[in-house]
Amino acid sequence: MKVAVLDIKGKDTGRKVDLSKEVYAIEPNNHAVYLDVKQYLANQRQGTHKAKERADISGSTRKIKKQKGTGTARAGSIKSGIFRGGGRMFGPRPRNYSFKLNKNVKRLARKSALTMKANEKAIVVLEDFNFDAPKTKNFKAILKALDLENKKSLFVLGGSNNNVYLSSRNLKGSEVVTNSELSTYKILNANQIVLLESAIEGIESNLSK
Repeated sequence: MKVAVLDIKGKDTGRKVDLSKEVYAIEPNNHAVYLDVKQYLANQRQGTHKAKERADISGSTRKIKKQKGTGTARAGSIKSGIFRGGGRMFGPRPRNYSFKLNKNVKRLARKSALTMKANEKAIVVLEDFNFDAPKTKNFKAILKALDLENKKSLFVLGGSNNNVYLSSRNLKGSEVVTNSELSTYKILNANQIVLLESAIEGIESNLSK
């Protein structure tokens, strides 16, 4: 699968790279994609929600009325959830929402997501670049050259590059990750995937294991 390599001005460099069919041209597995996205979103949840239950409410512990003869239901505590100011019944408690997912399923999900983007012609290969210093203006110039100013874009680097990352941090629609940080959710959430040349080998190595 041959793809043209562009420069940071959006021009064709005349070179092409070969994207592996085992990563970018498989039969997508929708269920694996669903599970991986579900796990990613579950891991974002803090799970610190907590409502006050009967044991957490301040109040008298005396029996508020006699057991029989009132013509109404029995009641033993003013802290009961049926009374105003009482504890919450079956309220949320702190919990961990994360769950385990097999590594092979996660790899299949990422390959499926990349294949979907490849089928949509939403993958661009860009030659490696760097900035002398963090500069949002420089990164915006690249987005403009690639016609990505008003689109969600995901730039995948071959390795950590602090200047490029900091240059993109203020731009809401763009995200910069390394090939090891690539996730199914981030792939699907972007309108356009921009792969730097140095990232391709790492991606294929990680997903071909």
